[in-house]
Amino acid sequence: MGTMESFELKNGVIVTQNDRRDILRGSVRVEGGRITHIGRGVPPADVEIDCTDSLVIPGFIQTHVHLNQALFRSLADDLSLIDWLMRRLYPLEAAHTRDSVYWSARLSCEEMLSGGTTCIADMGSAIAPEACFAALRDSGMRGCSGKMLMDLADEAPASLVGEAESLIRTSLSLMKEWGGTCGGRLRYLFAPRFALSCSDELLRSVACLAKEHGVLVHTHASENRDEVQAVKGRTGMDNVEYLDSLGLLSPQLLLAHCIWVSDREISLLSRRGVNVLHCPTANLKLASGVAPVHRMMASGVGVSLGSDGAPCNNTHDMFQEMRCAALIHKVRDYDPTVLPAQQVLDMATRHGAAALGLAGLAGQIVPGAYADLTVVDTQAAHLCPFSHPVSMLVYAAGAADVSLTLVDGRIRYERGSDGDGKKELFMRASREQERLVARSGMPYLSR
Repeated sequence: MGTMESFELKNGVIVTQNDRRDILRGSVRVEGGRITHIGRGVPPADVEIDCTDSLVIPGFIQTHVHLNQALFRSLADDLSLIDWLMRRLYPLEAAHTRDSVYWSARLSCEEMLSGGTTCIADMGSAIAPEACFAALRDSGMRGCSGKMLMDLADEAPASLVGEAESLIRTSLSLMKEWGGTCGGRLRYLFAPRFALSCSDELLRSVACLAKEHGVLVHTHASENRDEVQAVKGRTGMDNVEYLDSLGLLSPQLLLAHCIWVSDREISLLSRRGVNVLHCPTANLKLASGVAPVHRMMASGVGVSLGSDGAPCNNTHDMFQEMRCAALIHKVRDYDPTVLPAQQVLDMATRHGAAALGLAGLAGQIVPGAYADLTVVDTQAAHLCPFSHPVSMLVYAAGAADVSLTLVDGRIRYERGSDGDGKKELFMRASREQERLVARSGMPYLSR
């Protein structure tokens, strides 16, 4: 589970995701955390890993997750978004401590690494946001996170809400402490929760500071019809138009969901270069709707994938998100040609890299890119007989098929290893969940 000076993933089928979408048989050579060679006849390496009967793919990039919500798994089911937020998420988030945030985030990271995800954009935490960074550091994942910002109560507990100026000071302090750490593997982003929990003052400040410091902004918009109506009632504008009026729409903006957007707003997203983050499974579970992804992409909007949070999805399985995205949009448009497998795999890799400012460095297997790699074992009944790799990945494979995950050229997950470490993680996470639920004042959620 440590650093290797150089090594070779040999005898695999390499799904490069390069500009030509080449699929090769051969090896991937890694040295110093970067990919140095691919294909056949690569130079000798210190260590060889046999990938016979396996696919070697770029690590998945999830552009919308909530690391601090893993402990809420199965505690907030079968509710619509606003009820889910007010009755479950806010009380549970308010009960967080630094320890519970840390172990929640570590559990999320472990689940994602074991399913082939190597890089994420996290919404952070209102309480102890530094614990999300610590978990990312300790897990070895690549990612962006920040302090979740809320300065309007909106029925939220007081511990989640702060004054705009204080929130900005804390954010800048965290950015100074964590931004660019771990050799650039960790980055800071501003994370205002959504329009209804943030004042104009806070959102304008975020827009200005993001441009000044060249960092991303991560927020939610137009996820639910009631939310859209509430924003319009408060501002007189639709959600996307309101964010644009504050200067937030730009290529630095990561905008989750965008289900209830008009054609006018889609055009605006395209003109401003905004990156939309699609979370199909969570959108279905909360009955929020199905985003017009095909229309957005046809208009030039970049759309990537995320699994959102454990209480509105219940897993961080990127294979599930790919399959769900590929299927629901065919039904939505009554067109089986919509979102073919290759386009969906692009959303899970290349589009995510572009959204996070990592185009050419992540999301593809090319010389010079980060050695963020996933090995998928194809020796299973549901993947037999071996056929087209991209179709297999999107329509048939699952997280359990991942045998190896590397980030920065280090093995961060290896199937069948580190049993004691996982037992400790699962024990600590379960213990923290019990304590958190007790603190939340909702004993009916206890076991």
